[in-house]
Amino acid sequence: MLLHLHIRNFAIVPALEQDFLPGFTAISGETGAGKSILVDALGLLLGARSDAAWVRSGEDRAELTAEFGLATNAPARDWLREHELDDGESVLLRRSIQSSGRSRAWVNGTPVTVAQLAELGHLLVEVHGQNEHVRLASPARQLSLVDRTGNFREVVDATAEAFEGWRRADEKLREMAKGAALPPSELEFLAFQRDELEEERLEPAAIEELEREHRLLAASGSLVQSLERCAALLDEDGDDAAGRLAMALTALEPFEGLSKRVDEARRMLDEALINTREAAAALAAESSRVDLDPERLEAVESRLSRLGDLARKHGVDLEELGAVRDRLRERLELAEHFDEARAGLEKERDERLAAYRKQSKELSANRARHGETLAARVEALMGDLGMQGGRFVVTLRHDSEMPPSRQGNDRIEMHVSANPGIAPAPLSKVASGGELSRISLAIKVATADHGARVQVFDEVDAGVGGDTANAVGDLLRQAASGGQALCVTHLAQVAVRADQQLKVTKEAVGEHTEVDAGVLAEADRVEEIARMLGGKVSDQSRAHAREMLEAARSTLQ
Repeated sequence: MLLHLHIRNFAIVPALEQDFLPGFTAISGETGAGKSILVDALGLLLGARSDAAWVRSGEDRAELTAEFGLATNAPARDWLREHELDDGESVLLRRSIQSSGRSRAWVNGTPVTVAQLAELGHLLVEVHGQNEHVRLASPARQLSLVDRTGNFREVVDATAEAFEGWRRADEKLREMAKGAALPPSELEFLAFQRDELEEERLEPAAIEELEREHRLLAASGSLVQSLERCAALLDEDGDDAAGRLAMALTALEPFEGLSKRVDEARRMLDEALINTREAAAALAAESSRVDLDPERLEAVESRLSRLGDLARKHGVDLEELGAVRDRLRERLELAEHFDEARAGLEKERDERLAAYRKQSKELSANRARHGETLAARVEALMGDLGMQGGRFVVTLRHDSEMPPSRQGNDRIEMHVSANPGIAPAPLSKVASGGELSRISLAIKVATADHGARVQVFDEVDAGVGGDTANAVGDLLRQAASGGQALCVTHLAQVAVRADQQLKVTKEAVGEHTEVDAGVLAEADRVEEIARMLGGKVSDQSRAHAREMLEAARSTLQ
């Protein structure tokens, strides 16, 4: 349920704050007052494409915020938990549109992508515009309506899962065939490459050890000289480091115990002398162990050169040669056992296809049953909307030869006839715009998510009047049953059936135009209904407005 909407510097709206109540809210106002701006703002908060033109002239950016209650909307709560964005029993959407055209979005204070905002928005609100019939003409949209409003969600999901299982098996088979169906000459070449790599130790640790040995052998001559020189400097008769440390200790020995600082210095000098002699011994020992072996150096360099050539041939680093060898092994093994592997994958694919066909057939049966129920419901609503005797037909054809898809193997057609004696035709072939609007409204009311998503109707009553307008008002009130529906309307017959009425006004303030909105009190609502009835507001039109409001309330009791 929409709880609150805040708009700042959006289009011609400098600032607007509006709370919303459960039930049916009619949004009215003079032509051109900006009634649809509220719907536009809501659409952007639900992920619609932004544009710099939405920013109020002279301002840096537009700010939009909406709060929704989630008490009756389990799908939206689940989505928020899944994306770690949940924050209690409500959700706060915010979107900022800069004058450059760029926009940013937040959910409960956390930045999100516009795609994520649209995902959540689809679960919060369903907007029905004047051109809804264009969308309803799409077979994909029709199939979605049947699936969404039927009580067989688990069958829809199971069909999608069965399709994914078949798709993965089929893809695996295609990949295997692509990688293993090789001519003999190519197989021979791959075997040569594999054997060439098999002759070498290619584990990363072995290559690292070889490179380290090469560095040591290459530096062995200069290393021996440096080791011998260091040993001489540290521990040799004469002017060496150890001798100097010993002389320093001897000079301080007579003063032992006279000063704590001197004693601490003597201790450090003593440790330094011990460490120096041990280091000298270690260097001398290492000097005797270093191998001056030119032949070994030549062998190591030769092997590293071979490995370098192989790495360049395969376009990889030295450390990746082992992975290249393993891939060649796998590819050749697959080629050698290709027929056996292919038979196994073909069996898996065929089994998964059979499981998918069975599941999609079950889905088709559920759709057919619900399609009949839905058609009867829409036909009844069409009668209420002045199309008595009209027909609405949902036709489903199951085609087991169709390529598999997530949606199953059904072709759907929705046909309608607004007048008795006229054969039903596809929705797109209905000539009258007024009939299309009413048929669209009947379908939307028949398939509305009562109590879950907010239903927003933007002038879906265009082109109707009289008793049909009364019926439209009743249907919109039905759409709000157990939840919330908002309708931008110009019809008094629709507005009087609303639980509350929101009036949008526009006025010139200096050089600017400003839009405001507010829920009407009873007396103000009478005035607005009188205006909507047409002509100049008079005592007679006010009386008529009161009469209509009282009649609408009496039908609720």
